[in-house]
Amino acid sequence: MMIDQHISSAFDRDLEGVTTLIVRMGGLVEEAIRKAALSLSQRDVEMAEEVREGDRVIDALEEQINEEAARLIALRAPVSKDLRTVLTVLRLAASLERIGDYAKNIAKRTSVIAEMGPVYGSDGALRRMAREVEQMLQQTLDAYVRSDVSLAEDVRQRDQDVDEMYNALFREFLTFMMEDPRNITACMHLHFMAKNIERMGDLTTNMAEQIIYLVTGHVPEDARPKGDKTAYVTNTD
Repeated sequence: MMIDQHISSAFDRDLEGVTTLIVRMGGLVEEAIRKAALSLSQRDVEMAEEVREGDRVIDALEEQINEEAARLIALRAPVSKDLRTVLTVLRLAASLERIGDYAKNIAKRTSVIAEMGPVYGSDGALRRMAREVEQMLQQTLDAYVRSDVSLAEDVRQRDQDVDEMYNALFREFLTFMMEDPRNITACMHLHFMAKNIERMGDLTTNMAEQIIYLVTGHVPEDARPKGDKTAYVTNTD
């Protein structure tokens, strides 16, 4: 019995260390989202470069988390919820790394956008959309640390708001391009940025669903509310 308690406490200590890494990685990804959107609105190429450079740290943290998780599995041979916890950690780290990549992609396009004239209202709209995703990510990390299912479920519901923001921007960009062909190049870049942010929202929502699974042992049964209908936009009218 004492041996089992010792193994359990050792696992908990190791897991606490991995959780610290996840929270640190999440904080860096939140910062990357915020700075990527800010660099766009301010046409700040240097800040965009900071986002690109910072992605290396995010990637390195994912590697470290993967190594720690593999060590946990090898040394502690977790089962049941403990194994589910380790697998969730791996999935969260993978999602955070991909969100960081999307922030880096936005930063890459900022240097191109900086040489073009602004498209009315787009910078503010993109920044609001990015802020929504940043808040969702912060909420998801809080849900993970607290094992809070209701908080994670709230993130799932908020994903629809991000989709609706994206749909509105998509239609605006189409309008701008049709009204003036000189807007086409800038609007295409801005559209890809908006799509990157929408994908960030999807990944954050995936993370929230993983947390629900971790705590309850069940994947959410109800369909995630979605508002992305851009596949049908060109077929309307």
